[in-house]
Amino acid sequence: MDAAGGDAIAAFDTYEEFLDSQVAPVDMYYLEDEELARQLVELGYRGSGEVIKREDFEARKLAAEQIRAAQRRAPKPLASKQFQSQIADSHFLLALSEREEANRNGRMTTIIFLRATNSKGQEVSGYIDLASRLQTDDFDLYFSRKRKLKPRPTDLSFYNWGTQTSRSNSTENYQVIYDQGPGLLFKNKKDRKIVNVDPELDTPGDNSTRCVLKTDEYLQVVFYDHVTRTKT
Repeated sequence: MDAAGGDAIAAFDTYEEFLDSQVAPVDMYYLEDEELARQLVELGYRGSGEVIKREDFEARKLAAEQIRAAQRRAPKPLASKQFQSQIADSHFLLALSEREEANRNGRMTTIIFLRATNSKGQEVSGYIDLASRLQTDDFDLYFSRKRKLKPRPTDLSFYNWGTQTSRSNSTENYQVIYDQGPGLLFKNKKDRKIVNVDPELDTPGDNSTRCVLKTDEYLQVVFYDHVTRTKT
């Protein structure tokens, strides 16, 4: 099965939907029977495309789904490896590169606290789910230094100190929890462990470590590294 054929089959949820797509409006005008029109397509008497039996349709659809699943599981090349010379003098990008592989393969889910200034000169801060951003952002732009990683309103937590606006969002990796006692907490959805970002605590929680990065690239940088799965 070629890729084009697999993509065409995958576009339909059921065999009946595929048959319907092959029925021309003029056929329905004369036949006035949807089931009869489908049977004629299946037998090859009607239809504008290839004649495909039900068992062939199911087999092709399954094969196409397996191909897509394998593509999703395939490890993505590390963006940081392509820009070693560009990141050599950046403490932040080097720290980011050290965490890229573990966050891509699921062994670690890092939360980054950043304080920075936006394009309007306003101070913004936020907690960023690195593993989530690695799925949605083009990190080539960050490691090549064409763009700077900054907090967004769509991150785990975001605050604009100029406008005094705040946002919080759970991600596929973390649930945001506000507690009057401990304050802001992040619950890992894989192992259900809590990451407490209170800087006064000795540790942010089980299987978690806090790393304060000294750099002039941002106003403040803190990495909260949570190990979710040991390497086998």
